[in-house]
Amino acid sequence: MDVLKEKGLVPLRVILGFTLLTTVLHYSHNVLRAQDYPQVPGVGVPATRVLVAFGWVLFTAFGALGYRDYRAGRYWRSLAFLLVYSLSGLATAGHFLVGPVRIPAFWYATVFTDVVSALALWVFVCWAAARLNRVRDAGQVLHNVDAGH
Repeated sequence: MDVLKEKGLVPLRVILGFTLLTTVLHYSHNVLRAQDYPQVPGVGVPATRVLVAFGWVLFTAFGALGYRDYRAGRYWRSLAFLLVYSLSGLATAGHFLVGPVRIPAFWYATVFTDVVSALALWVFVCWAAARLNRVRDAGQVLHNVDAGH
């Protein structure tokens, strides 16, 4: 088993599980109580609900593709998908760009847990990319080229 699967699969599962939990909570509340969040000028509450729901499904699909490719050993492709998925957490911070967020404390906390999950995913992607970029000797480069990596 290679080092990325051996040392990376469990942390990736934990990060993805946490990201899924926090984004389900936050995005669901955002859809159900869209009127409680700062509104983008010119975008009504019904349109906001559709955009948020669609965005969550789209981001989560990238996360699923990233996980699938990671398990299959297609690491660079996986890391690209995982970076896109991390945007689901980073986009949440966009609430603060529009106006003050006035929601109950629990839901307010999910804004921050979304960001934390995105940052955790970025740390994981940086770790995996650094591992992929390690070249110990010329034979490893030839092996990687011959194997199509």
